[in-house]
Amino acid sequence: MAQQPFRLESERLGAMPVINHFLARLDLDARLPRWVAGNAYAIQLPLTKVLGVALRCLCLRHEPLYALGEWAQPYAPHVLGLSAGEHELLNDDRVGRALAALFAADRASLLTDVVLAMIEAFAIDCHQLHNDSTTITFSGAYHEATGEARGGKPTPQIARGHNKDHRPDLKQLLWILTVSADGAVPLAHRVEDGNTNDDPTHVPTWNGLVNLLGRADFLYIADSKLCSRSAMDHIATNGGRFLTVLPKTRGEDKGFRAWIPHHAPDWLEVQRLPGRRKEDPPQVWWAFPWPEPSADGYRICWMRSSQKMVQDAISRTDRLRRAHQKLAALAKRLQSPRCRFRKQDAVEAAVEEILEKTQTGGLLRWTVSSRQEKHSRREKRGRLGPNTRSRCITRTRFQLSFETNAAAVSAEAAADGCFALITNDRVLSPAQLLAAYKYQPRLEQRHAELKGPMEVAPVFLKDVARIEGLLCLVFLALLVRALIERELRDAMRERNITKIGLYPEDRGCSAPTATRVLALFSGLSRHRLFEQDRLLQVFPPQLTPLQLQVLDLLGVPPTAYMD
Repeated sequence: MAQQPFRLESERLGAMPVINHFLARLDLDARLPRWVAGNAYAIQLPLTKVLGVALRCLCLRHEPLYALGEWAQPYAPHVLGLSAGEHELLNDDRVGRALAALFAADRASLLTDVVLAMIEAFAIDCHQLHNDSTTITFSGAYHEATGEARGGKPTPQIARGHNKDHRPDLKQLLWILTVSADGAVPLAHRVEDGNTNDDPTHVPTWNGLVNLLGRADFLYIADSKLCSRSAMDHIATNGGRFLTVLPKTRGEDKGFRAWIPHHAPDWLEVQRLPGRRKEDPPQVWWAFPWPEPSADGYRICWMRSSQKMVQDAISRTDRLRRAHQKLAALAKRLQSPRCRFRKQDAVEAAVEEILEKTQTGGLLRWTVSSRQEKHSRREKRGRLGPNTRSRCITRTRFQLSFETNAAAVSAEAAADGCFALITNDRVLSPAQLLAAYKYQPRLEQRHAELKGPMEVAPVFLKDVARIEGLLCLVFLALLVRALIERELRDAMRERNITKIGLYPEDRGCSAPTATRVLALFSGLSRHRLFEQDRLLQVFPPQLTPLQLQVLDLLGVPPTAYMD
């Protein structure tokens, strides 16, 4: 059969020109070789190029790294930072060596270099930082991930701990992330042993941020695990500022909840927002500065949320309902002839266990009473006769009675919707404190992105050094995605654009995410027409008006899809 004189080749571009635009602004392809050393096996393809391809892959989604070459095959080589023919050199062995080289590199200096360049290039405001941790779950034994040093570098221990994905059957690592309050852009991350508590992580995290930024006056915000004397004192005595939630286990919290049923705090409205739906009431927050400092000497400001008031009331009703059901079942069980309770202490312990599980200890009144039942039993089996002997048996029966303690319910309801913020800052107003803390969920969205679109787990690696190298790349990919989201939202705000049609059927999206933006460009390819081996014409992708609008908002020139 005669060979056709013309040949059409297609190469995928996808969202890579968008990702490359942000990588170029960070100058990341040039920074990697400064800190990551090559080796004798990297002559054909430098390991830093392999890391660049893996990073671009992670920016889209987490594909198995052993299939990186297969993933890269449809793409035009230049959008992955490769030359023609280098696709074929991507294999699992070379990817593994690249991750090991990244682990052996001075990752702290690399990330510091990248983050400082990002702060300058994108004008990131670092006056307010948010910190939180999550767990990265692993399936398998991981016997070698014991925390022993590799090449003089510490490695984390993959171990069981308090799993935040509710998988206590699996091992994990603790991922600690800090973001700015300016677009929730990641600034620093740490990986700790899987059985590490959150409490002791804040001091080294804060010290690292001070070294990164070269100053200590930023507002450091975290969840209630920050509220420990050691962490708060360390930040305060070293010129820093912190803001966190007062845990319910603290005496100050218990004292306020005992005080408020008998007093009327002078609540000050600090924020009002419309309801989530048209028929919903407005969401209102009030503040009440507590006149006395905490036991540590820090400022306490109580907040009250109208939405949380409703949630607390519903939660209490549900807890009481479950407690009544369980206690009624226990009372019925006590009346059964087969009841195994022999001592009143055991019955009382069962009641206490129910109240503890349902968190209704002070909301119910209950008593356990006992009575003696006597009956006779024959000493031996057989027919009744004149010589049949019987003996009297006494058995203790218990009766449980309970009712709702209306006074205790009313006292608890007086504190519905209340939570306390504790800080060493004496300048910020209650409204500013609330606004600062309410940014914390943006950080939790980064964790959701880490485990959702980026699919950080499962990790198909067994070497802990390579795992830590991979997590370093994951942090950089998360950083790039956050920058894409921040730039687009800021541009929309500056141009008074409320929505763009990123949803199906051209429905408006008011808060576009990186996932939506990258998906918009996923199907773009360029086509090249050859006559024999001679290139005749290149057909670039035809960009839609929506794609052109997003590129314009992101500052990406359309010519990025023409090269």
